Amino acid sequence: MTRFTLAQVKAETYKAKDAWWTVYLTDPLAGPLVVWTANRTSITPNQLTAGAGVLGLLSALSFLVPAFTPGTGWPWLLAGALLFHLSFVLDCMDGKIARLKGTGSVFGSWVDFVFDRIRFFGCVMALLIGQWLSTGEVSYLILAPVVVFFDLLRYLNGPQVAKTRRTMNQKLAEAEGRPDPAAQVAEPAGDPEDAETGAPEPARAADAPRPTGLYPRVRDTLLRHRVRPHLFSGIEFEMFLCVVAPVTVLVALFTPLNSLIIPVAVFSILALSFFEVVLVGRLYKDTRRFEARMAQLAASGGTSAGNGS
Repeated sequence: MTRFTLAQVKAETYKAKDAWWTVYLTDPLAGPLVVWTANRTSITPNQLTAGAGVLGLLSALSFLVPAFTPGTGWPWLLAGALLFHLSFVLDCMDGKIARLKGTGSVFGSWVDFVFDRIRFFGCVMALLIGQWLSTGEVSYLILAPVVVFFDLLRYLNGPQVAKTRRTMNQKLAEAEGRPDPAAQVAEPAGDPEDAETGAPEPARAADAPRPTGLYPRVRDTLLRHRVRPHLFSGIEFEMFLCVVAPVTVLVALFTPLNSLIIPVAVFSILALSFFEVVLVGRLYKDTRRFEARMAQLAASGGTSAGNGS
């Protein structure tokens, strides 16, 4: 019987680039649990996905309890935050087990994606509506559709960015007569920020100068630690709303404030918006560089496909 090691789990299942929340707060727990689960049980990825869904349901119920039992709010909010984070750990484990044992499936990927969205939607709505019911502050009710809108926006934007990058890579590869690098990368699944990993940026010319400055140095440092420069992605958005925000109820134990749920939610929306704008800005620059390169190749007789749709 194969005995898996933590080093093997890291080598075969960890992404080359991942969200900092996953790298620092999830993988250190998920990795050893994957080793134990893979070696000692026959639990399948779909069963882990179902377990993540159950923990997500318990998290949502915990967030709702304060609305019906006044005066007992903070322990339930903390419980909901912990359960949501644990559900995310299980959600990360299912993909790792699938890659490690080769037991993943296309349908399993779909189930994982759908359960993720249901879990987040249910938990964030339970948190915000529960707080509205328990405090009477209409701000929570106003925030609910805003949060859903921005979550939907990132899920529409991410795959479209990936599609555009893949199209540019394919056309450049055809024009330059080289293998398409995007064809060597698996279609990103799950979180849309994987678009940056799953669809490489169009290749620069061989004689192009290496970028210098603060951003390239910071980017290289982050990548050495597997942290993608997209510092506030959908994962951080979910975790700040469903883990960090409810934990701020602890401030009520030491200050006159009730909690910082609304400020954390507003910060999350603004941070996600900023990085989505950065993502689109980078894509715009890459499309301009792509068009210039295609025009250069066309002028030199290297391609006739400069304006394909």
